[in-house]
Amino acid sequence: MNPAKADQTSSDAVVWLTPLHNNDLVPPGPKVRLLQRNKRFVPHMLVVTLGTQIDFPNEDPFFHNVFSIYRGKPFDLGLYESGSTRTIHFNQPGVSYIFCNIHPEMSAVIIALRTPHYATTSADGNFQITHIPAGRYKFEVWYERASEAELATLAREVEITNGDNRLPAVVLQFADGAKEHLNKYGEHYSRNNKEKY
Repeated sequence: MNPAKADQTSSDAVVWLTPLHNNDLVPPGPKVRLLQRNKRFVPHMLVVTLGTQIDFPNEDPFFHNVFSIYRGKPFDLGLYESGSTRTIHFNQPGVSYIFCNIHPEMSAVIIALRTPHYATTSADGNFQITHIPAGRYKFEVWYERASEAELATLAREVEITNGDNRLPAVVLQFADGAKEHLNKYGEHYSRNNKEKY
């Protein structure tokens, strides 16, 4: 498939094609890792096929408590120490927003898809998906700074034929600023709790 051009500022958008008339299960991908290092998740975003296992190793010299209660796969890894790893099996499709219950500045996104036909836009906004069987697909887009309503307007059915195909261009209008998230108890992070780590 030929690359489709997206807006210059639309890098790191995820695009995917889900077959409309084929319900075959997609095998899970190989196990991957979402590191905790320097009070950050590395990488910030992962895209996997449904059923993939993800390791969450703590490489910081202090405790973390990784959790997700916002859509996708809900989980709470509890408090765990430096040098240890917890694993989650991403068996629910969707977008999971990942946070640490101790460090509010930590965030990541994991997108579990029912299809292997996906790509992430590059710094110049291009993407390419190859080896797609001919047929009808639902084309969808996700971007962290875009609103749900905007992303819904980008979804559409597309016909993939043998040979080169061009997907719709991805041009996004960004929502203002990052949204504040709550801790795993649904409460605001304590401002009085100034961590020493």
